[in-house]
Amino acid sequence: MKQKIVMKVQLNSEKCRTKALKIAAKAKVDKGQVEVIGNGVDAVCLAKLLKNKLGFATIVVVEEVKKSADEKPAVPIPWTSSYVHYPLCHVHHDGFYRY
Repeated sequence: MKQKIVMKVQLNSEKCRTKALKIAAKAKVDKGQVEVIGNGVDAVCLAKLLKNKLGFATIVVVEEVKKSADEKPAVPIPWTSSYVHYPLCHVHHDGFYRY
């Protein structure tokens, strides 16, 4: 189950932002909020880690990420190779190479 967690944190400087990104490696950080999307992310554990490093962290939203009906699956592009594999030389039954 993929879930989205939004945490409110104090980001007083660029150093605080860097600390938040180190804790939540795949996160979006702006305007005092850290947004994490992933499978099996523990919101309480994440809040404790952010609170220990940054001094303040609260959970704002924890919600399940649902696929919208508008999203279409990626369709592979049919690709044909213009390179034709020709053998360099032909071996005949008499043992001689002919080109």
